[in-house]
Amino acid sequence: MMKLRNSIFILLFLFILSACSSNGPAKQNEESKDEVKVETGVENKEITVSAAASLEDALMEIKPLFEDEHDNIKLLFNFGGSGALGQQITQGAPVDLFLSAAKDKFDELISQDLIEKDKGIDLVGNSLVLIIPKESKNSIASFEDLTNIGEGKLALGTPESVPAGKYASQTFHHLGIWDKVENNIVYTKDVRQVLTYVETGNVEAGVVYKTDAMLSDKIKIVAEADSSSHDPIIYPAGVIKTSKNIEEAEMFFQFLQEAKIKEIFQKYGFQVLD
Repeated sequence: MMKLRNSIFILLFLFILSACSSNGPAKQNEESKDEVKVETGVENKEITVSAAASLEDALMEIKPLFEDEHDNIKLLFNFGGSGALGQQITQGAPVDLFLSAAKDKFDELISQDLIEKDKGIDLVGNSLVLIIPKESKNSIASFEDLTNIGEGKLALGTPESVPAGKYASQTFHHLGIWDKVENNIVYTKDVRQVLTYVETGNVEAGVVYKTDAMLSDKIKIVAEADSSSHDPIIYPAGVIKTSKNIEEAEMFFQFLQEAKIKEIFQKYGFQVLD
């Protein structure tokens, strides 16, 4: 009798164990499928933003704010001279959004049907300043004083590709001193390189945007160019028509126009445009 009871107990135990084993993995598989659905429910996207070098610090502060609100979108930035960035886009670089430091570089892409004219905006403005090393002993106190630096060097962005360099050239021509300083000029790939040259004392002076000068405690501003001496310094922005992430690029484009983002631009010295 005892043997019969033990046999029944063993059979019952094996039956229960078999039932649990068959139900457990099925439930686990269902849960795994649900997890996959949650993880892949929204496709992750990366959008590439080509932006003028002078916007770098402001945009790097803006980046996490946007990504926190859109956790499936990652921002990738390509900073440089606006002319060089525009050429890259013209040549087919996979860019989703362009933020230029000059309207003419932006308008070139509009003329090539790479940006829709009606969808571009003038995002922010800036001003142009003359800077020298903070510990400099030279007597430069104005743009006109640059004619007296002898063999000293003056750093400028290359006018053909760096808008800040173009604006500086316009200012020098306006003041009638271009011919007197031309031989002293050291050209750079972008405005941030000008700032570095002045910070390290490799040149006597340089011309940068006011926003760049505000970032450094190694230089001092000695003069600000009159706005009438050069073209308006406007930063237009627009979505590239060939973008493979139009919807996401539009999201960031709209985000840049929000009030809280305009405050960040203002903090870095940019002029917010209505």
